[in-house]
Amino acid sequence: MRSIILFDDQELRLQLLPFTYTRPIAGIRCGIRTIAEKWNDWLASPVSYQTEAYLSPRFPSIHSEDQIYINGAVCPDVLLVKAIENLATESVLISTGNEILAVRTSTHDWTPAQASTHYKNIIHAEPVVVIRNIWDIFTNNGAQIKLDFERIKGSRRSQKLTDPLTHCYNPENIFIEEGAVIKASVLNAENGPIYIGRNALIQEGSMVQGPFAIGDNSVLAQGTKIRPNTTVGPFCKLGGEVSNSILFGYSNKGHDGYLGNSVLGEWCNLGANTNNSNLKNDHTPVKLHSYVTEQLESTGLLFCGLFMGDYSKAGISTMFNTGTVVGVNVNVFGAGFQSKHIPSYSWGGNAEGFTEYRFEKAMAVAQDTVSRRGVTFDETDKKILREVFEQTQDQRKLS
Repeated sequence: MRSIILFDDQELRLQLLPFTYTRPIAGIRCGIRTIAEKWNDWLASPVSYQTEAYLSPRFPSIHSEDQIYINGAVCPDVLLVKAIENLATESVLISTGNEILAVRTSTHDWTPAQASTHYKNIIHAEPVVVIRNIWDIFTNNGAQIKLDFERIKGSRRSQKLTDPLTHCYNPENIFIEEGAVIKASVLNAENGPIYIGRNALIQEGSMVQGPFAIGDNSVLAQGTKIRPNTTVGPFCKLGGEVSNSILFGYSNKGHDGYLGNSVLGEWCNLGANTNNSNLKNDHTPVKLHSYVTEQLESTGLLFCGLFMGDYSKAGISTMFNTGTVVGVNVNVFGAGFQSKHIPSYSWGGNAEGFTEYRFEKAMAVAQDTVSRRGVTFDETDKKILREVFEQTQDQRKLS
């Protein structure tokens, strides 16, 4: 029996903070599914992880006599999966850019730091999708929705739309899971597919343009406007106007306000009338806080919005500037545009000033947030968040 282990490349992990503070790289959602869920589906095999020691209790490695280690930032496709399936033992699959894509070995303690010269090198000359930077999550989202949609559509049948007041454009490009409810809405799948998860609810007056995906048990509030290339993960609540954005799961933007070219982690909440800018007035490329250099670096993008780590919240009418990075467990509020980088465990706002979010208070709020959804918040979660708190102390001192 083989084991599929998705490994974290350390350079990429730094570039994908703050989302990788609390999950392996493969836990990132891009398209309908997370990267890990994609590999699970394509290889028809459970996956495990090789990640940071403090994350391993929640995301363990499972070994066997035959290990296939796959770069957790790489999204599967037909040619890549075929190359991995054909990989001989003690061989490494390398991209034309000399990046390790996969390794097949009987060794239980292989790490990316080991030289690929120890193995037979196989060059994979085809292009691959790699999530290298946090903005890659939304720039690749539309294409990944389409790819995930074809996988789902090819394996099972969509439920029929029963609401007579909902109008669909290109209905054959819409997939509805069992238990989903859609009322008096407009679904336009002419330019990309629309996926509606199990027990999802799309309330009256919502207008949706594909590519779009909404996960299991999530809700679009009345009158929500969804522009293309947007993903709502499971157990989310979404309202207002949203474009080319991803909510990983269990996060809320339940009221009016704009969210564009943005990524929210899990257990986030944006208060009513929260807005973000995604385009500078002078139309120059957006700069973004880098956890590698600890300074602003150019993304090369004209459109780039908000990136918010897990368990963070914004008060009503919060305004986020173009290219803002918010860490883990932040409580931000107050007048005016917020800082371009708000370190993890910060409490306050740009006008009022920031203080450190007391750890025990943050844990009490996190536990209450999680328990409201019927999910257990245990000591493993608390230890992970304690580690993040300690890792980010210097960032709060510099801010």
